[in-house]
Amino acid sequence: MATTAVQAALDAGARYADARVMSRRHESMSARDGEIEELVQTEDAGLGVRALVGSSWGFYAVPDLTDAALRQAGARAAEIAKASARVPGPAADLVPVTAAVGSWESECAIDPLRVPLSEKGDLLVHATKAIRDSGADLGEGIYQIWDTAKWLVSSEGHRVNQRITECGAGIWATAIGDGETQRRSYPSYRGQFGTRGWELVQDMDLGAHAARIADEARALLTAPQCPAEETTLILGSEQMALQIHESVGHAIELDRILGWEAAFAGTSWLDLNRLGSLRYGSELMNIIIDPTIPGALGSFGYDDEGTPATPRSAVYEGVWVGVLAGRDSAAMAGLDYGGSVRADGWARLPMVRMTNVGLMPGPHTLDEIIASTDDGVYMDYNRSWSIDDRRLNFQFGCEIGWEVKNGRLGRMLRNPTYTGIGPVFWRSMDMLSSEITAWGTPNCGKGQPLQIGHTGHPAAPARFTNVRVGVRG
Repeated sequence: MATTAVQAALDAGARYADARVMSRRHESMSARDGEIEELVQTEDAGLGVRALVGSSWGFYAVPDLTDAALRQAGARAAEIAKASARVPGPAADLVPVTAAVGSWESECAIDPLRVPLSEKGDLLVHATKAIRDSGADLGEGIYQIWDTAKWLVSSEGHRVNQRITECGAGIWATAIGDGETQRRSYPSYRGQFGTRGWELVQDMDLGAHAARIADEARALLTAPQCPAEETTLILGSEQMALQIHESVGHAIELDRILGWEAAFAGTSWLDLNRLGSLRYGSELMNIIIDPTIPGALGSFGYDDEGTPATPRSAVYEGVWVGVLAGRDSAAMAGLDYGGSVRADGWARLPMVRMTNVGLMPGPHTLDEIIASTDDGVYMDYNRSWSIDDRRLNFQFGCEIGWEVKNGRLGRMLRNPTYTGIGPVFWRSMDMLSSEITAWGTPNCGKGQPLQIGHTGHPAAPARFTNVRVGVRG
């Protein structure tokens, strides 16, 4: 059926066309204080077709998969591209690739949609009730499941099908005091997600952490405020995932660098003329782009242009060496690779998105990092983020912090925050742990109309020197 749309686009004057048929089922459930709050189950399917005329793309999508609708979709995509191509400009090139023919399926030991709703509901009910019973004022929990099948056909001969199962869950404890509200999360501020089956959620053992996060939320109400000072900062791996996402992942998206994309915190501070020479961070900083990591949320077999998943380096020993790109943006920049183009559904135009963008492990452990710190602050679990429209200046807040004195963790600190300038911050990283966790972020917003991307971020605890902490927004 996708072939019909592609041929219609070519017949209407496109010099290149591709079409994606996607079918997605989504299920989510939320609970509060031991009661199920909401169950959402959706399913949709449709086709989106891209057509290239001159320098311009056209895109058209339909939920109707009849031959007539598919032919119309291809023709309309070409018409839209022709209308856009009336604006003078050079013909858009695409990085040459060998047309991929193949299939890929994510790992899944337990199909999450086949797990009884009663079992999944009981998990959230028991965990959120345990949070309340342990002294929190509010206990919340959620799980989400996505089951996506997609087929890609292109005028160059691509024939690719994929089946991707994604799921995850999380719980939250909220404590309310006199003019103060504190929250603790497990395993992450939005939950933990991956391209795995229900075994991922089982491995989290949500209920076993309910009492701990409730106790910590209550303790934070009376903990001393994070001091405002310049000091040594240690970040846990969950917060490091957010740091990577915001100050590296978005900055290395090539459409932002080229100025093609300026929504959702803007463009990028990076200059292509300095690719291969710019010092982004310290020599400990090795950032990978790797959609092949088993079970990570940003993993796939092929991107939505049919480019096979391939690991590559974005930052090597502190030097910026790679970007997230599509075939058109890479050709414009004079690069020879794409592989990072995805859409969040059949009705959306594919765009450059993060895959798994992560920090390679270092030579230390978290215990060694703490033991080597005479005076500083240890923070973890994201609470808030703010970054400018060039992905350069940032201010982030965490759920919880601790003093570090004479190589030991000291008092718990509430409302910990820190601020910095991306390359200055990364260049100050002087210790990095080998204890990697691949965190999944299922809520990355980009584009107009909005697309929600699923990204992965392998991260480990790290130490940074001379960082301003305790900054008030």
